[in-house]
This record gives sequence, structure tokens and C-alpha cells, in this order.
Amino acid sequence: MHMADALISPAVGGTLWAVSGGLITFCARKVKQTLRENLVPMMGVLGAFIFASQMINFTIPGTGSSGHIGGGLILAILLGPHAAFLVIASVLTVQAFFFADGGLLALGCNMFNMGFFPAFVAYPLIYRIIARGQPGSLRVGVATIAASVVGLQLGAFGVVLQTLVSGISELPFHTFVLMMLPIHLAIGAVEGLATVAVVSFIARARPEALPTSPLPGTATGIRPILAGLAIAAMVIGGAASWFASTHPDGLEWSIARVTGAESVEAPESGVHQRLAGLQEQTAFLPDYGFKQAEPGIATTIPAGPEPDPWPSINAGTSVSGIVGGVLTLILATLVGMALRTRTTSVVPHNL
Repeated sequence: MHMADALISPAVGGTLWAVSGGLITFCARKVKQTLRENLVPMMGVLGAFIFASQMINFTIPGTGSSGHIGGGLILAILLGPHAAFLVIASVLTVQAFFFADGGLLALGCNMFNMGFFPAFVAYPLIYRIIARGQPGSLRVGVATIAASVVGLQLGAFGVVLQTLVSGISELPFHTFVLMMLPIHLAIGAVEGLATVAVVSFIARARPEALPTSPLPGTATGIRPILAGLAIAAMVIGGAASWFASTHPDGLEWSIARVTGAESVEAPESGVHQRLAGLQEQTAFLPDYGFKQAEPGIATTIPAGPEPDPWPSINAGTSVSGIVGGVLTLILATLVGMALRTRTTSVVPHNL
């Protein structure tokens, strides 16, 4: 559900940049006030895990579409909503700048759609109310799936509204929303099941890792969880990503059903052109693969497009998964360390 710049006007993109920037500042202050010992390593490793997990698109049967987990609810449950937003912002920043996944102008929109709704709507208003702090119970499973579905539905609706307000594409509101919401309902259900699996495993293995646990969790005590998540991130990004579905994701599928093409063309001048040029320079592994050489003059007539191979065993994909996970781990960890350093520096010393 990563929005491209072609859907967004500079006014809408700039506004959502400001809104998401304000949320980052707000969340940083909240995390700084309640920073616990194990939070910083959890932020880094979970950021890498979510980056890798988003590389695996799963097929939605009978639709010709696919989806991937957003990860916002997993992060909110395991880190708390404020740290979750900081981590999902880190994931999306790495994806946009280094892998050209999501536009730079639309980065604020993507942070809001994929971070705000799961962390600040679905988690507190649905998950916490239904779950009532009972990890591992059927109630928690129901709460997780319901919150995942609602969070993704709100995010999908946000995409439609932001596209409508931008007014630079010809996507009709009613048709677009009728495509987006049903397909993301299915994706949200699958994400809910994945979230149940991850959270239940951690709750059983190391309940002190959860922010709601009364046990005093420490960075040393959760080392097995950190190691397991780090290994999972490397395996998912480096090898399991080969098995990602080749079908278009929910947003691309919805656009194709409305327009006949999986994407819309961005304006070729102004802010869109400048940001596209910047992204081309920063994205050293565009579309999670090695940059292709400039095409030369064809000497033969191509026979026609060949179907994409599956699984796509590709060194560029593996490098992208591992490098992206490491970059996200570093960025999310640096964010947490900066907050911890600032918190420590303001603690008064007894003389």
C-alpha cells in the first residue's frame, strides 16, 4: 500500500509530511519520557524484521492480487504505539530513499496511512479494549485480527481520500474505494493471523518483552528473542523473499481495475520531477534489485514479454533484503539511542 508520487499533489504531500513530522516529534517526546531498558534493541531488530516481512507479498486467491503485512500493529503491541510509529517511519524512509518503494513526496502519506491508523486507532481503540491484557487467549486472537482489518481499512481509505483531494489523477472516488476496501479486507485478515503468530510466540517465550508486562524486562533477558528476530529478518529478506507473489499488490490491482494500468503517470515537471530525480540518485537498489544498465539500441525484434519466474531466485533481491534490514536496524536503533541519550542527559545528579 505504498503510495507513489503520481497520486499526490504537492499540497497534499507537503501537508502529510508536516502531519507525520509532527507525529514523529510527539512520539519521540513520549518515548523519551517512558523509555525502558529493552526498548532500543527491540526497536532496531523489529524494524529489520518488518522491513524483511514487507518484501513477501502473498497471493489473495481468486483475485489476481497480492498483499504484504504493514507491521504497524505488530510494532504497537510489542513496542507501544509511540515507538511503533517511529519504527514504521524508519522502515518507510529506508524503503523510499534506498529502494524507491513509495514516493518521496508521498512519504508523509505512507507514514500516516501505515503508521498512524494501526498505532493510534486500531491498537488503543480495538486491540486493547477487546484483548484486555490476556496474551495467548482466544480473545487476544480475535482482537488482533479485528484491529489489523480496521487499521488496514482505514489506511486504504486514507489512500483514496488523499488521491481524491490531490486531484491530479483521473481515479474516480466511488470506483476506486470499491476496489481498495474489499481487497484490503482480505489482506488485513491475513496480516491479523501473522500478527497473532508473532505476538503469541514472543508472549510465550519472553512475556517480559511486552510493554504491558509487569515483569522488569531487560535487554540482556530478551537476547534470545532479539537473536531469533534478527535471524528471521535475514532469512526472510535474503531467501524467503524469492517466493513473493508476482501479482500486483492491493493498490496496484485497484488502480489497474479502474484504469487498465497498474500505475498512473506522474507530472513530468515541478516538484514531482525534482523528487523523482532525487530518488533515482539515492535508490541504489531500486525495486529491490540491482540497477539495470542503460538499454542500448535493439538489433532484434523481441518475441514478447515472458512470464515472471516463480520463485524468483535473484541475488539482487537477497542483497536488498539483507542490506535493507541492516539499514533499518541501524536507523531505528539510532533513533532510540538518541532518545535514550537525551533522557540520560537531563536526569539530575545528586551532589
